[in-house]
Amino acid sequence: MNGAGPDTGNGTGGGSSRGSHGTGTASGSGPGGGTSGGTSGGTGAGRAAGPVAGLPAAPGPGTAFTPPEGIPQVVLPPDDAHWQDRMRAIVRLPATERPVPRVPPARAESGPGVAVPRVLDLTLRIGELLLAGGEGAEDVEAAMFGVAYAYGLARVEPAVTFTLLGISYQPSLTEPPLTMSRTVRRRGTDYTRLAAVFALVGAITEHEVTLEDAYRRLAGIRRNRHPYDSWALTGAAGLLAGAASTLVGGGPIIFVAAALAAMLGDRLAWLLAGRGLPEFYQFAAAAMPAAAMGVVVDRYGHWIPGANGVQSSAVITGGLFALLPGRALVAAVQDGLTGFYITASARLLEVIYLVVGIVIGVTLILYAGVSLGADLDPDQALRAYDHPWVQLVAAMVVTLAFAVLLQCERSVLPLATLNGGVAWTVYGVLHQRAGGNQVAATAAAAGLVGLFGQLLARYRYGSVLPYVTPAIGPLLPGSATYFGLLAITQHHTDQGFTQLTKAAALALAIAVGVNLGNEIARLALKRPGAEPPRKAAKRTRGF
Repeated sequence: MNGAGPDTGNGTGGGSSRGSHGTGTASGSGPGGGTSGGTSGGTGAGRAAGPVAGLPAAPGPGTAFTPPEGIPQVVLPPDDAHWQDRMRAIVRLPATERPVPRVPPARAESGPGVAVPRVLDLTLRIGELLLAGGEGAEDVEAAMFGVAYAYGLARVEPAVTFTLLGISYQPSLTEPPLTMSRTVRRRGTDYTRLAAVFALVGAITEHEVTLEDAYRRLAGIRRNRHPYDSWALTGAAGLLAGAASTLVGGGPIIFVAAALAAMLGDRLAWLLAGRGLPEFYQFAAAAMPAAAMGVVVDRYGHWIPGANGVQSSAVITGGLFALLPGRALVAAVQDGLTGFYITASARLLEVIYLVVGIVIGVTLILYAGVSLGADLDPDQALRAYDHPWVQLVAAMVVTLAFAVLLQCERSVLPLATLNGGVAWTVYGVLHQRAGGNQVAATAAAAGLVGLFGQLLARYRYGSVLPYVTPAIGPLLPGSATYFGLLAITQHHTDQGFTQLTKAAALALAIAVGVNLGNEIARLALKRPGAEPPRKAAKRTRGF
């Protein structure tokens, strides 16, 4: 029905209906509105004077009055906010409530019917690189929506799973949707490439590049070589294992032994990868040299200066530090906490397979070592190390080596190393000095890693992964995993499962702590979302 009236006192309700017109009166004050397909809606607060043929006698609850709790206002972030914040805020809105994209006139270089398939293809290719690089499903979805939205496609719905990306675009409610998908077949960790893709998404959402320029930049990102070659990665793996052995009490000789074992395991993994074998066998093969070196040190340690007895445990522990899939575990927990349960389940299953491969490789060598007379004692703790400054340096070296293995940019290495040093300092103070619970200390340290990593990523407008993933390296439960496997090997099943349960608890504490730190950082920053509801007018509240 159509009509007009003043804002206060008695007025005439205003609205629209399909195929019918009528007039009604309304009483009350304050502006208001409501629409309903096929029925009438009122302006102001009140009720219709009488029924009209073909229309309901009165509007339903919630349409004629402002609700007592008010009308929620969704406030989008400013244009200078990080693109992740802007896109998360928009993608969480229903498709009918999303604001119309603001596309510069220069973007209208071709007809929308021609550009839509290319925009969707570009969106899928960018999402593929992000997901293959280890980015969380929520950030991949936000990036895909941001690219499509920047090129004028508002009615898009991205879908992200562990191995399949999809996107659907519907031009209008009366037209059929256009759907495209892409399978993620190859995965590789290259955080330099990940940073370049983040920069490209930022440029696209800021309307700085055309569609053709975006394709050219994406092709250049794909062609770029890794910043570190395979031998540099092998050296980093050795450095990581040696520093990790020092972290748990190993001396210089043990440092060299752990480094050599890790480098040999890394080359074995490269050989199997070149033959096309799955990662399960690569991890099993890479775990064997470290366990074998530990058996050799224990069996013949009296011939090696400074390598006596207890330090054989440090060799195997250092090798496990280089293999435990902490990155995949953090991503699995993050996807689960953000509601992507299918992707989280797939990532968690991947972690389980990789850990089982490590368990098989280490256990086979330990069985062989015990049968050859190696005296590996599961009750033997790692030597108490009362040199916190040496451990701090070792933790920072572990973080640096992890960053190189993850192909981080050189400019990121100092910041990631510093973050790892802070994490170990917090852990050492809470657990080793204050005598606190190890799981709680690990969670607190991981929380600071996530907090500082998120702040650094916001400051540099990049991904949070290069600052977080290497920094959790010193916190990984390498020693608990080793002692659990050793106890099972020597038929101390209860003790072994206790140690493995402790390792799982530590790993989960790392993952949850990192995610909690990220969320705390987002809370501290101005984040878009629903503001407190706008209160109803006083004379209409409750009526």
